[in-house]
Amino acid sequence: MTLVWLVVVPFVAGAAAWVADRWSHAWPRWIALAGIGIDLAIAVTLWFGTSGAALVPGAGPWLAEIDVRWIDALGIHLHFAIDGLSLLLVLLTGLLGVLAVAASWTEIQDRVGAFHFQLLWILSGLIGVFTAMDLFLFYFFWEMMLVPMFFLIGIWGHERRIYAATKFFLFTQVSGLLMLIAIVALYIVHGRATGTYTFDVTALAGTPMSSTMSWWLMLGFFGAFAVKLPMVPLHTWLPDAHTEAPTAGSVVLASLLLKTGAYGMLRFVLPLFRDAAASFAPVAIVLGVIGVVYGAALAFGQTDLKRLVAYTSVSHMGFVLIGIFAGTTIALQGAILQILCHGLSTGALFILAGAMQERLHTREMGRMGGLWADAPRMGGMTLFFALASMGLPGLGNFIAEFLVLAGTYRVSPIATIVASTGLIVSTVYALWLVQAAFQGPRHGTARLRDLGVREMATMAVLVAALVWIGLYPQSVVDTASPAIARITSAPRVASRAP
Repeated sequence: MTLVWLVVVPFVAGAAAWVADRWSHAWPRWIALAGIGIDLAIAVTLWFGTSGAALVPGAGPWLAEIDVRWIDALGIHLHFAIDGLSLLLVLLTGLLGVLAVAASWTEIQDRVGAFHFQLLWILSGLIGVFTAMDLFLFYFFWEMMLVPMFFLIGIWGHERRIYAATKFFLFTQVSGLLMLIAIVALYIVHGRATGTYTFDVTALAGTPMSSTMSWWLMLGFFGAFAVKLPMVPLHTWLPDAHTEAPTAGSVVLASLLLKTGAYGMLRFVLPLFRDAAASFAPVAIVLGVIGVVYGAALAFGQTDLKRLVAYTSVSHMGFVLIGIFAGTTIALQGAILQILCHGLSTGALFILAGAMQERLHTREMGRMGGLWADAPRMGGMTLFFALASMGLPGLGNFIAEFLVLAGTYRVSPIATIVASTGLIVSTVYALWLVQAAFQGPRHGTARLRDLGVREMATMAVLVAALVWIGLYPQSVVDTASPAIARITSAPRVASRAP
C-alpha cells in the first residue's frame, strides 16, 4: 500500500488545502507542505530501508509493488511498482515539490488554496506516471497532469499566460492522443498474437509483431515523449510556458514534467521496441545533438531571464536524449544523472529568477545590472547554479554530461564532438547571465532585497544535492543500475512477416 499512499496523499492534501483557504491563507501553504513532505519522507524511507542486495542486478525487478485487478474485461490492473529508476524520480518529485511550495510562500496571494490544490494535483500525477506499470493507468496519470498545469499557468501566470497555457495544452494533448493510439494498437497486436489482452508493461515486452508495426508503435510513444522532453523541433511550447508560469509552475515544468518524457523513453520505448529503437537511434542522436547546440545558442541570445533558463533546458535535455539512444551502460548512467542534476540546477535557477521578478517586477536583464552589491547571497547562489548548469567539475552536471559523452563516443564520435560544443556555449550564457544581472553598471533604480532564511534554506538543500552527486555519483548509479541492466537486456521483438 506504500505506493498507493505516494499517489493519494498529495491529492488529498491538495483538496484539504483548497478547503482550508476559507479560513486562512496560511493553512493551505502548511497543508501542502505537509502533504508533499510526507511523500518525500516515504521515498527517503524506501531509499534507506532498501537492503544493498535489492540494488544489484538479479535481486528482483521491484523494490515495492502492488498489483490489483481493476477492469477484468479489458485486462486493466491497478499495477504500481517502483525500482531504482522510479525511486530516484519519486525522490526528485518529493524534494522539488517541497521546494516549489516554499518558493511560492509569499509570491501567491490570490486563491492560495486553489493554487496549492493544482500544484499537488500535478505532483500526484507525476508520482503516478513514475510508478504505474499498466499502460492504461500510465496514460491516465499522463493526462491527469495536463489540466492542473493548464490552470496553474493560465490563472497564476504572467502577462501572456493564456497564450502560453493554451499552447502547452495543445502540444501535450495532441502528443498524448498519439500515444493513446499506439497503446491501444499494442494492446490489440499483443492480444491477437498471444490470446491475452493486457496493458501490463512486463507482459507486453517482446510482443510478436512485424518490424513495420514495431516502428510505427515506437514512433507513437516516442513522439509523445519527445514533446515533453522537449526535443527540437517539438520544443516551441516550452519557452512560453516556462516564462509565463508562476515560480512553482516553472520549477515543476522544468525539473519534473520534462523528466516524464525521458522516463517514458527509458521505461517503455527501449524495452518494448528494442529493435525499432536501435534502428531509430542514429536519428534520435542527431536530434539530440541539434537540441544541445540550438538550445545553448538561443539561450545566449535571450534578454528575458526566465526565457534564458528555459532554453538551457532544451540544451541540457538534448544530452539526455543522446544518452538514452546511445544505449551503452555508461551513456544511460549519464542520462539518468543528467535527469536528476538538471532538475536540481534548473529548478534552483527558476526559483532565483522568480525571487528576482517578485522583488524587481521585471525579468529583463537589460533593466538589472550591479545587483550584487544589494544582494550578495542571491548573486552567489545564481553564480553557483549557473556554474553547475555549464558543467563545473565537482558538481553533478559535469559527471552526467561527461558520462553521456563518454558512452556516446563508442557509438558516434562525430555526434560526441559536435555535442561537446554545447558545453562551450553553455559557459558563455552562464557567465552572461551573472554578468548582465549582477555585475556591471546598474540599469535600474530599484534596490534588490537579498535572500531570506527560507530562501537560503531552499538553496542550501539544492547546493548540497548537486555537490553530493558531483563527489559521490556512485550512490545514484548503484540505485539505477538494476533498471539500466533490464533496459540493456530487454527481450528482442519476435518479428513476423508483415
